[in-house]
Amino acid sequence: MFNNIGPLGLLLIAVVVLVLFGRGKISSLMGEVGKGITSFKRGIKEGQAEIENVAADTARDVTPEAETPKDKV
Repeated sequence: MFNNIGPLGLLLIAVVVLVLFGRGKISSLMGEVGKGITSFKRGIKEGQAEIENVAADTARDVTPEAETPKDKV
């Protein structure tokens, strides 16, 4: 569908968007997109750290506990 859009078509779309929204609105929108990307990356990093912590805790629990000698009756 978009295979026929060349550099001239992209330039025309950019000019139309700039005229419709204005430079200030577009720059603030791009700032919000940047904040969203940063927040997404931070969430991914925290999720990976949480998964690694759970895996590390599980790995520590694998070792069997030492058995205590039973008292003879």
